[in-house]
Amino acid sequence: MLKTRLMSLDDQAHEHAHDHHQLVMSLSGRAEFEVNGRAGEVCRMRACLVPGDAGHQFAGVGENRMLILDLNEQGTSAEDLELLGRLFEAPRYPALDADFQNLLSYAGAELARYGSDPMLARSLGGILLRALYLRLFGESGKRPAGSLDLGRLDGYILENLSRRISVAELAQVTCLSPSHFHAQFKDSVGLTPHQYLLKTRLDRAARMLRESEHPLVRIAEECGFSSQSALTTAMRRYLGLTPKRLRDAH
Repeated sequence: MLKTRLMSLDDQAHEHAHDHHQLVMSLSGRAEFEVNGRAGEVCRMRACLVPGDAGHQFAGVGENRMLILDLNEQGTSAEDLELLGRLFEAPRYPALDADFQNLLSYAGAELARYGSDPMLARSLGGILLRALYLRLFGESGKRPAGSLDLGRLDGYILENLSRRISVAELAQVTCLSPSHFHAQFKDSVGLTPHQYLLKTRLDRAARMLRESEHPLVRIAEECGFSSQSALTTAMRRYLGLTPKRLRDAH
């Protein structure tokens, strides 16, 4: 069974479990998830893979529109069973490159127009699922040669977020030259490394503002901003609100 649907997630926290796998992707806006204790965010750049029977919590963040695939193994071929087994062996928050985001936007537009056609919905869902599988594992079931290990990069960035991180440093993590890394990163993610770092810093700062009472100066420091005013300026420019307004809203 493969069911494809569009929906918005409200900002109230929900907690449940179900016996089918679930892939959650964002057409617009964001949502926060926690699957088997592993927290992450669904946005245009990142999806969430929820294994069947995994307990999970989720809540939308402001206005959002999600494309959700529900999958179970009933009547599934042996080849597709292997695909589902690898994709959903553990909770994941895979990064989505620019080409996948374009494919996702196309699928969302078609579902918005012809979502009552079950064959179209299944076909579009199957294409998205296969495209994500190939990005994660490649045709041979392994990460494609020469591709970036985004999970490793994310881990390194989060471990060192409180300080300045250079592009040359990230290139060294991936064993690539800075110029090759910059080009490959932008091709894979759709953002430059500097843009991605800034987004990661802002995402962490927004989460800390919503979930803690830490003073702004400490949040700025832990998220790698040079000062409280630098954090405020970046949030106002890229998120359209100040840290105080974001905190007050929660």
